[in-house]
Amino acid sequence: MIGLVGSSGLLTALVGAVGTAAVAGVSVRRPRARRHLRTASRVMGLGAVVALAALWTALLTDDFSIAYTAGNHARATPLLYTVATAWAGLEGSLLVWSGVLVGFCVLLVRQVGRDDPLGLLAVAVTAAITVFFLVMVAVAADPFAPVDPVPADGPGPNPLLQNHVLMAVHPPLLYLGYIGMTVPFAFGIGALILGHAGREWVARTRTWTLVAWTFLTAGILVGALWSYEVLGWGGYWAWDPVENASLLPWLTATGFLHSAIVQERRGLLRSWNVVLVLLTFVLTILGTFITRSGVVASVHSFTQSAVGPWLLGLLIGVSLIGLGLYAWRASDLDTGVRLDHALSREGAFLVNNLLLTFLAGLVLLGTMYPVLVEAFTGAQVSVGRPFFDRFAVPVGLVLLAAMGVGPLLPYRTSRPGQVWRRVRPALTAGAAAAAALLALGVRHPWVVLTAGAAGFVLASLVVDSARRRRRERGGARASLAARLGWWGGQVAHAGVAVIAVAIAVTGGLATSETVTLEVGDTAVAHGYELRFEGLVERDEPNRIVREAPVTIVRDGRELGTYGPSLNEFRNQPAAIGTPSVRTRPTEDLYLALRDLQPERIVLEVIRFPFMWLLWAGSALLLAGGAVAVAGRVVARRVSAAAVRTAEEVNVGG
Repeated sequence: MIGLVGSSGLLTALVGAVGTAAVAGVSVRRPRARRHLRTASRVMGLGAVVALAALWTALLTDDFSIAYTAGNHARATPLLYTVATAWAGLEGSLLVWSGVLVGFCVLLVRQVGRDDPLGLLAVAVTAAITVFFLVMVAVAADPFAPVDPVPADGPGPNPLLQNHVLMAVHPPLLYLGYIGMTVPFAFGIGALILGHAGREWVARTRTWTLVAWTFLTAGILVGALWSYEVLGWGGYWAWDPVENASLLPWLTATGFLHSAIVQERRGLLRSWNVVLVLLTFVLTILGTFITRSGVVASVHSFTQSAVGPWLLGLLIGVSLIGLGLYAWRASDLDTGVRLDHALSREGAFLVNNLLLTFLAGLVLLGTMYPVLVEAFTGAQVSVGRPFFDRFAVPVGLVLLAAMGVGPLLPYRTSRPGQVWRRVRPALTAGAAAAAALLALGVRHPWVVLTAGAAGFVLASLVVDSARRRRRERGGARASLAARLGWWGGQVAHAGVAVIAVAIAVTGGLATSETVTLEVGDTAVAHGYELRFEGLVERDEPNRIVREAPVTIVRDGRELGTYGPSLNEFRNQPAAIGTPSVRTRPTEDLYLALRDLQPERIVLEVIRFPFMWLLWAGSALLLAGGAVAVAGRVVARRVSAAAVRTAEEVNVGG
């Protein structure tokens, strides 16, 4: 019964999506048809809600007559992870993906104005993509398929997906970020069809991109925390192919958010912005293909499935459509406005864009090279961390320095003497930061250089803030929306600088030791005494936890007992190791089991200096994105109020 309800909801959503796409497309030429748009979108939304509700009902009621429940759920799975099981498997994750896409499409419909061909085309494109995903779910990844005979219980979700609460948060955030990039793409396609890619297009697209970018950033950062707290390999970013797949659209979307400012203010970079928006969406589809086709092996990816050809077809299709429309309208995008001077804020934005795009190209090359080699030759090769670090670290360092220069440059042009007066204080601060590390005995070159560049960025933000306050005291006070947008950028840039320092310090100065301990034994690692207290076993509803309590002692004083563990989930063959971390302001002491016997353990002990900087910088970056989104919301409300006032004046006149 639940399966029938879910399938009916899926079909209803599909009918509504087809209707939404058709009505929106027709309404561009026949405005009267627009009155049916909200009805069609409501049908689509209702169907998606019913389908998702049916999936969660099947999971929460242990309905193993549905294949998805039978293959991904177990009666002993705790409530939180039962809810999260909706995206633990391929079919459920694609249904959730489609539901989120429907939600974005419904929100977009609500924002379409009376005479708004660009908005209508954006709705039509978004709804058409929604149709594709709903058809793919119904045909190739049906979560409501029946199973016979009906099992009494299931294996439960992947152990990694029920070993930490962050897995209830990380995938939905990534979905919101990935799927949110559909709307900017739709606006880009609409602008190309109409031949209008001016300030209206970029302003609306920038708002949607900023929302999606903030969610994507949150998803990546929460994923890094999950990796650090759960996987036990001793890090937070491994250049895993699926990690890279989330980073690629983040890089190009970040570039667009910066160059969009230049187009809104000066009318420059129109073609570049269209390319970045189209490329960002193509990269999200590529990431979806990598994750769900089974072409790469990853802790993040699903197994081989029938959706791979579908996603590959979508990837090729949107790439060709975007490229064809861009080639058709390329001459219309050229306004004749040129960069006045390389030594200007526009020039700095362009340099940032080029560096971000270059870095995205390097990551794409390293990620896809093994896949392409195997596809064409059958040989298996790997591109590991050394490749990415070798190229990404220096490019990132140059990008960081360029990010610090941008806020100090005026628009249009500037004189070298003027630039030097603005840059000198920030350069002095950056040099002082590097010198301080050298004085403290730090000799790792990338750590010292990164600290200097980050100090330069932070100081440049302070200098820029002081200049802005002086202007405001002189009477040039910006609107609330502009101030929120500006402060959001400042906070986000500060977060990037802090994250850069954290990555350099934890990567360059981390040290690792491995010790073997029997019950009651003590070993020394990183200046701490570690004493193994003996194995403790706990029988929990969904797993058996084998914990190895280790007491940490320094200078004769016990600092606490920490419990790295090995967790065995019922009906699952693989045990999952979970590290234990002692966090202090100056360092994290990371304890991970490498072997566990009843009377003996092998323990890897990693010391990460100032790890908290990574999470503090992440919080700043997310806060900056949230503040900038608030600025765009305020700007939209002010604009809507102005339109209503104008309409009332016209009616009154």
